[in-house]
Amino acid sequence: MHQRPDPADLLAAVAMYLREQALPQLPGHAAYLARVAANALDIVRRQLQQAPLAEAAETARLRVLLQQDGPLQDLNRRLCERIAAGDIGLHTPGLAEHLWLTTLDTLAVDQPGYESYRRHIEAAANQETTT
Repeated sequence: MHQRPDPADLLAAVAMYLREQALPQLPGHAAYLARVAANALDIVRRQLQQAPLAEAAETARLRVLLQQDGPLQDLNRRLCERIAAGDIGLHTPGLAEHLWLTTLDTLAVDQPGYESYRRHIEAAANQETTT
C-alpha cells in the first residue's frame, strides 16, 4: 500500500527548511522573501488543518442566524446584504457572537501569534480549567 506524505507535514518541512537552512545563508532582501515564503506555507498548513471545521461551524451559525440554508459563500453574501439593508445588526441575537467567533477562527489561521488573540485563547483555556 502506498502512503502519501501528509500535506501539512510537507508544508511544515519546507517552511522549516527555509527558516533554518536557507534563510541564514541568504542576503537581506532574499532572506526577507524566504521568511515571507515560510510564513505563507505556515498559513496554508493551518488552513488545511483548521478551515474545514471552522467553515462548518461558520455555516451552521449563519444558517441559524439567517434562518436559511445554502453554501457558506452565499450565506456570507446574504448576511452582508441584510446588514447593509439594516435588517440585521448588532442588536440581532447571535450576530456579535458569530462575528467574534469567525474573527477568532480567521486569526487562528492568519495570525495565531497576534497578542490579543493569544490573550483570548489563554483566558478561555484558564476559564475551562476553573469550571
